[in-house]
Amino acid sequence: MRIELIEVGHAFGDQPLLFRGVTETFVANEVVALTGPSGSGKSTLLSLLAGWLTPTEGVVHVPESTVIAWVFQNPYGVAQRTAIDHVVLPLLARGARRTEAEREAARLLASFDLLAVADRPYWSLSGGEAQRLMLARAVARDPGLILVDEPTAQLDPVNAGAVKSVLHAMAGRGSVVVIATHDPRVRDGCTRVLDLAAYRAGDGVDASA
Repeated sequence: MRIELIEVGHAFGDQPLLFRGVTETFVANEVVALTGPSGSGKSTLLSLLAGWLTPTEGVVHVPESTVIAWVFQNPYGVAQRTAIDHVVLPLLARGARRTEAEREAARLLASFDLLAVADRPYWSLSGGEAQRLMLARAVARDPGLILVDEPTAQLDPVNAGAVKSVLHAMAGRGSVVVIATHDPRVRDGCTRVLDLAAYRAGDGVDASA
């Protein structure tokens, strides 16, 4: 797995460029913290990686066959469906038999410290449990690229700490993980940092020029 950003910049309409000149390579097993001040374009860069946006400048190269999973800032699920069902469903969609899917889902839940709540409905989970469940569901899709947007923004310190430890453990699963975050605890748990402050374009002129 190799994902490349080559001299990437982006603006919306006639607005100034949020950033420009972003040149980075992501490889399998990296967990990259995407940092920068509010308005620097973190969520925009995630959208470019997902293929939801086309960059104003430069090239984003993600291999065509790459499965992409996005974990949003506010976790969402089916209120009455159990935690384990949320992880079983993507495994079934990949062609696993029900018993095999349930066994693999239980293994994933255990790795995200969720096995104790496997049979509880989604509505009863804490914020941290729900966020970790969304991460487990994303991994169950066997994605090449996992995009995570501000995973601890809505969490108290205890739940935020639990999610941070899980994000760190996602390294080594064979995916590229890119996490937009303001949280220094999350940043410090990643394998490296891409700081968009270094690529701020201001009024459209490269700040490094």
